[in-house]
Amino acid sequence: MQPKIELLTQDLIDRVLDEAFQLMMNPGIKVQYAEARELLASAGCEVDESNDVVRIPESVARKALETVPSEFILYDRDGNPKINYGGDHVHFDPGSSGVSVLDPETLEHKAAYTPDLVRIIKVAEMLPQYDAQSTAVVCNEVPKEIGDFYRLYLVLLHSKKPIVTGAFSNDTLETMIDMLGIFAGSREELAKKPQAIFDVCPSPPLIWSKFGAGNLIELARAGVPAEMVSMPLAGAAAPVTLLGSVVQHAAESISGITIHQLAKAGSPIVWGGAPAIFDMRKGSTPMGAIETAMIDVSYAQVGKSLNIPTHCYLGATESKVVDAQAGLESGMSALVGALAGINMISGAGMLDFLACHSPEKLTIDAEAIGMAKRMLEGVSARTETLATAMFEGINFKGDFLKQRVTRELFSEEQYLPSEVIDRDSIRGWQQAGRMDTFARAKIRTKKLLDEYQRPEMDADKEKELIRMVETLAKKAGMNRLPELE
Repeated sequence: MQPKIELLTQDLIDRVLDEAFQLMMNPGIKVQYAEARELLASAGCEVDESNDVVRIPESVARKALETVPSEFILYDRDGNPKINYGGDHVHFDPGSSGVSVLDPETLEHKAAYTPDLVRIIKVAEMLPQYDAQSTAVVCNEVPKEIGDFYRLYLVLLHSKKPIVTGAFSNDTLETMIDMLGIFAGSREELAKKPQAIFDVCPSPPLIWSKFGAGNLIELARAGVPAEMVSMPLAGAAAPVTLLGSVVQHAAESISGITIHQLAKAGSPIVWGGAPAIFDMRKGSTPMGAIETAMIDVSYAQVGKSLNIPTHCYLGATESKVVDAQAGLESGMSALVGALAGINMISGAGMLDFLACHSPEKLTIDAEAIGMAKRMLEGVSARTETLATAMFEGINFKGDFLKQRVTRELFSEEQYLPSEVIDRDSIRGWQQAGRMDTFARAKIRTKKLLDEYQRPEMDADKEKELIRMVETLAKKAGMNRLPELE
């Protein structure tokens, strides 16, 4: 039995949805993309062109919700099924779109560049706890107009895992879909076996921007999965109560689904988010707060009640270095998300309100993820009797280590962490250099990077990818792509 955490009663879920439908009529949803407004108008929505506000009747939204696939698969670069978005399947990927990285030697936050993203990709590729890659950090030496697809380019070159990514304009989205189509064989084949999912963000409160709504429409028509990332900030850009923020999340998500499914019914889309509370004392948005995790669990429960795949942003921290606070917040929230049965949990490796990434933290977070996944396995009856047969011949002695069944089953019963986790004696720890967790993570991260080997790929497809990116980079004024090694 998979253990589970739920915070809402069915009555509360019904009230959340009822109020979300009310908000979609009054005050309505601001939709800043003309084509999306046209789709909504053709479906029977009331559109006020003077202020871009659309009033979406519950009947229209309900019809759209009925056409959303309850599950879909993401594939790796070789076409193997890897990630099941649906039900209570749980997967993890590194956090996305950081702007800086933690220098492991000086502990300074420095601007992220190409080698930093490549390093993160390599570490995530080597750690089996991560089911997918992400476009983890912005490469600050690259022009902004090509930054989105440049990050995807680096992931495609260095990894075979499925990818969680996103585009911040409608033009770059088309390029990124074409890039993925190179490896799938065509856009049509990519729709059959999608290798990536694209985050699409509404703007709180209750706004779908031009590029957000445009992304929803283009992804739907391409058959490439979309992952809505609604970001209500409780007390700032959303109601102060947790349930109030969940209602806003539902209204933003349902309106996004309506636009998406009107563009092409049956295209895959995910009920996701990156909400946070607003800390009134500091004016900050703590992703590691337990209340933030509670909003995630609650909105995911609403999404599951509609039979829609889910996503959340947990496993991150506000700490500026990889310390006890980082471990506390990241490990606790990752476990909470896993127990909620959320299909994709993003955020591992991230510090400082999602601004900073650390490969060393990514390595530590992998251990928390391993433990969370073990928790999800629950307890199993692996032997004919639960215990009595193992007591035969024991004669009140602690000799279970001698039993064959112990040798056979201990690695199935236990999650065996890497050397990042200290389980040695005090003497062994002292002899090993008295290292703390971060010091051990630095050693393991270096080892992972030393052992990394770039996955083999079709040489013609690689050349086509490189040519495409080089051509687009030159149009943006970048005559030469950054060195990768």
